[in-house]
Amino acid sequence: MMIGDILKKTRNIYGYKASEMSDKLGISKSYLSEIENNKKKPSLDLLEKYSDIYGIKLSSLILLSENFDEADKGNNGDMFIRNMMAHWIDRMAPNSEQE
Repeated sequence: MMIGDILKKTRNIYGYKASEMSDKLGISKSYLSEIENNKKKPSLDLLEKYSDIYGIKLSSLILLSENFDEADKGNNGDMFIRNMMAHWIDRMAPNSEQE
């Protein structure tokens, strides 16, 4: 799967409309569409903006793309993304028990 597919699926999981995401990224909606449809490759700077918006490391976003295909073979692709995101959010959240 291409990175554009992952970016689109992740945007949908987070509930952002294409127009909202293009505003957050500072790009046109048509350019966002080209990225999400794998017609254009996002720059490293743009991928960093995505990772900032989602609150995850850039390497994690790329890891999603690299590992999604295997999960999607069993029709578990969206669940894989959700589980990975939940795992990363839990790891980044402050642990109130340690305060």
